[in-house]
Amino acid sequence: MNDSEFHRLADSLWLTIEEQLDDWDGDSDIDCEINGGVLTLSFENGTKIIINRQEPLHQVWLAAKHGGYHFSLKGDDWVCDRSGENFWDVLENAASQQAGEPVSFR
Repeated sequence: MNDSEFHRLADSLWLTIEEQLDDWDGDSDIDCEINGGVLTLSFENGTKIIINRQEPLHQVWLAAKHGGYHFSLKGDDWVCDRSGENFWDVLENAASQQAGEPVSFR
């Protein structure tokens, strides 16, 4: 994968997250802010999830209250290098824990 393909795929992730939060009708308020290559989800309880691009590695990194994850593209999925978990599963679990209610991005 070249840099431009990586950015296109990361942009698609960011857009999906932003669109799902715009459509989400949960009780908690989750703010989404994109600043350059960093997407920040802020929760009512003051916690955050930070998702950023690691362009030199062609990875997406996610930092949440319960840990940090590095995702590489395997086929069509972003997969955690350590645990083998799918990006969307990790994000949904982290967001649900931090929001105090189920959050879905799919």
